[in-house]
Amino acid sequence: MSSQKLRKRALCMAMGICLASMMPTMASAQNVTGTVVGRADAGSQITVVSDRTGLTRTVSADSNGNYRIPSLPVGDYTLTARSDDGQQLGSPIDLRVTLGGATTVNVPGTGISTLGAVEVVGSRVINRVDVTSTESATNVTREEIRRLPVDQNIASVAVLAPGVQKGDASFGGLSFGGSSVAENSVYVNGLNVTDFYNRVGYSSAPFAFYEEFQVKTGGYSVEFGRTTGGVVNAVTRSGSNEFEFGAEYTAEPSAWQASKKDRFRDDGTRYQTASEDQYSLLKLNAFASGPIVRDKLFFFAMYEARDYRPQNTNNLGTTLTKNDSDDAFWGGKLDWQINDSNLLELMAFSDSDARVGEVYDYDYDNRARGDKTNEIYLDTGGRNRSITYTSNLTQNFTAKLMYGENERESFQRTLNDLTCNYVTISQDPVPRPAGDLRIGCTTVSTVQSRLDEREAARADFEWSFGDHLLRFGLDREVNTSNYDSYYAGPDAFYYGVYGGLEPGDTLENGGIMPPGYTEFVRVRRYEVSGEFESINSAYYIEDNWSVTDNLLLNIGLRMEAFDNKDSDGNSYIEIDDMLAPRFGFSWDVHGDSTTKLYGNIGRYFLPVANVINIKQAGGFLDERTFYGFDGWETRIDAKGVPYAFPILGPQIGNVDNSQGDGSVGDLRSEVDADMDPVYQDELILGYQQMLTETWSWGVSGTYRKLNNAIDDMNITATPQCGPDGAVGWVMANPGEEVTVWGYSNCDGPREEWTQDWITIDTSREGWAMYDSEGNYLGQRGWDKPERRYKAVELQLDRAWDGLWSMNASYTWSKSDGNAEGPVNSDTDFADTGRTENFDDPWVNLNGYGPLHNDRRHQFKFRGAYALTDQLTVSASLNARSGGPITGFGKGNPFDRRNYYSYYICVENCTGPSTERVYEYSPRGGYGRLPWTFGLDAGITYGMPLGERSDMQLKFTVYNLLNHQRKVDVNQQLQTAISNSTNPYFKEPVRFEAPRYAQLVLSLNF
Repeated sequence: MSSQKLRKRALCMAMGICLASMMPTMASAQNVTGTVVGRADAGSQITVVSDRTGLTRTVSADSNGNYRIPSLPVGDYTLTARSDDGQQLGSPIDLRVTLGGATTVNVPGTGISTLGAVEVVGSRVINRVDVTSTESATNVTREEIRRLPVDQNIASVAVLAPGVQKGDASFGGLSFGGSSVAENSVYVNGLNVTDFYNRVGYSSAPFAFYEEFQVKTGGYSVEFGRTTGGVVNAVTRSGSNEFEFGAEYTAEPSAWQASKKDRFRDDGTRYQTASEDQYSLLKLNAFASGPIVRDKLFFFAMYEARDYRPQNTNNLGTTLTKNDSDDAFWGGKLDWQINDSNLLELMAFSDSDARVGEVYDYDYDNRARGDKTNEIYLDTGGRNRSITYTSNLTQNFTAKLMYGENERESFQRTLNDLTCNYVTISQDPVPRPAGDLRIGCTTVSTVQSRLDEREAARADFEWSFGDHLLRFGLDREVNTSNYDSYYAGPDAFYYGVYGGLEPGDTLENGGIMPPGYTEFVRVRRYEVSGEFESINSAYYIEDNWSVTDNLLLNIGLRMEAFDNKDSDGNSYIEIDDMLAPRFGFSWDVHGDSTTKLYGNIGRYFLPVANVINIKQAGGFLDERTFYGFDGWETRIDAKGVPYAFPILGPQIGNVDNSQGDGSVGDLRSEVDADMDPVYQDELILGYQQMLTETWSWGVSGTYRKLNNAIDDMNITATPQCGPDGAVGWVMANPGEEVTVWGYSNCDGPREEWTQDWITIDTSREGWAMYDSEGNYLGQRGWDKPERRYKAVELQLDRAWDGLWSMNASYTWSKSDGNAEGPVNSDTDFADTGRTENFDDPWVNLNGYGPLHNDRRHQFKFRGAYALTDQLTVSASLNARSGGPITGFGKGNPFDRRNYYSYYICVENCTGPSTERVYEYSPRGGYGRLPWTFGLDAGITYGMPLGERSDMQLKFTVYNLLNHQRKVDVNQQLQTAISNSTNPYFKEPVRFEAPRYAQLVLSLNF
């Protein structure tokens, strides 16, 4: 640090002013606003005025010299201070109020009349070391995104934060701190827009619609819940006293994209055809904002037209699907400053999208497109709206009320839905049709219609008295899914052809492969329909106690309740009185807000996704019939085009509808009556320090432990009646005591058996074991689910000063256990809460080890440098080590079943189960995937077009080095009980996206 800067910092401290900056914000306060806090002479009048809307707030410093101005809309303000006799204290201070943060400004005493010698970054106070908070969060503004190479989606913003990574399974999502991708929440202006069906997706809007993002990675306040991962909190733009309008054009033409690579096996067989996959994207949005009534009523409105045209082939290269999506986005916001103490906000936007896909026959080798065979229609998204009222009832008491609605539609159908069944071939060796005849006559398996509607209401209050800031409130969400789903084609059957078996192998329905057959056909009918509702409610209270001028304690308690209902409107899974205590501290080490030691410990609960209601508590039919495979026959579709269809041989075993027979049924036998919730305990300890006016650094350690799982278990025996009292599939806590309605007395003839509530300790019983001869061997229980995450994060930050900025972070982490969470990326299973992990005890037996999201090392760097006043270059690097590779087997050393397991058969595999020899195949026992390096680079040219107008041209290249490394592989070491291994084990199945470029031209007036 230079001697000049040291003198300036010393002067700043001597004058008693803290202008904090530089590090990613440690958030606090209400979730869509910010706060200004600090110290001044007792009785001093502190006034902030919005530079854009004229909003003015004045408070008095209390008898201890503390002041607080809460619930300020995000934006730029000017702060002035006057003594109790009206004398101005120092010069006005420009400051920035950030989303969910507190900007600290300590005002000098009456003996000092000027602050002119104090240097602040970019001429404004921007809080980066927030000594009033114990949360961990990263704030990113719209202006920062305009400088940096950040793609136009929320996920790209979230991964800027340490410890956050994109999911590598086919269903995508974000992983925060070792969590699965189904454990996060996304908020826009305080409205929860997370997809509650399976908790992976969310509603979104164009980047130009947002003002600021906050990515909460841990330790968040008790006003947030229903997540064991992370929170993305966004606030939209608003109007001001100045009329503004502008436009932004985004282009991502296919010519600027590198081709995906086709993937080949060692024998030269192409198993992934991707080189024809591409898209073109054009977007043009326009906005206008300004006053309707100056200083009172403001508007912001945006419209975006889109032209998105993706295309892709199937893996065999025999079909080509060309899509067209041209639905527009619209959104707006109204702000009514009733007076300086009362604000009313209305927000609405629509992200509805209708896509049409045309399916053609395709000859990949000759790059020749044939006849159109189908059309696919997909509708997604919906409307979002909220109304928020904020009232500063007194200087020390603030109330905020919000009501909102969130809609998400998902509707998929095709022209061939009525006439064509879906047919697939597994990756196992299965004979293909002669002459490369296409398989089946539709590329869409499921006809699905779903409308998810959320009604959300919340009330939040803040009361400041003495050394305490008391925050309390409540919120309630009613989440309703109207759902209808079935397979395409006559009788709604789905035909799957599987191979690689031997005569005598056991299928999932217990049937035995007949002599002479090595392939089979599974004919499945799968139908779900109904209206399903879940109610999530919570109350919270929190005390922020300033024990001394330097020490803040945060003591909070949140009480939650979840009520998931069946299609008849009856409670299916109901859990209440969930107490989530949270405790944190923040120590302002030097008393000048430049150095902070902080920590927190807390509990967080995860609700049950609506997919559980739908799949387990509705009119649910899952009927599976197995046949030997007798080859292919040629059929003709409605357009006269031939296709191949499997010939069914002898039926193997009985029809299996154990997972759903089409009725709601008696749910007492299908759900644990004394269910425990899924929750996570978290501990964080951190340190932050400003080094200069621009440089700062920080370090933190995190420990997370996930407790419990709610998942489906097949209870095939009870302690009361053994296997005769089998209950079937039950939603429960694996490895815990389960209470269900079942047979309590199995003496005498079956018609005389009696039923009652029975309790099964699934840690040691509940699964009936049989040998290959059908002899009952006794019972076994399930391993309890475990997940632990440990991490150390280091950050170094240089704030933007008009010339350059930089942020670098390194995260060492370890995520291990035997369950990733409510989804399973290892097997690419996205039905949240219905994974294979607990179907039987063998799936998870001895399965502790590194989990799918375990990336031991993550390096992140982003920065921007102004070459001239008009030209800025930027770069972003995200490097992470590879995840673990597991070799899953089939079967186990204890009974005849052939579910996934951590065992592989090595001897006598086709003989009786009692003679089979297995070896343990540990989780993560087959090495790791390679490191990935995502390097993005951009160049931005900006120039003024007048006093209040500007133009910006930004060109960005993503994945500049065009790495397309594998990020996931086939982890099935054995696909059946056999002493041979899967020839496709460790074959890459997913890769990094190829290089692409983006041009953004924006005009603002």
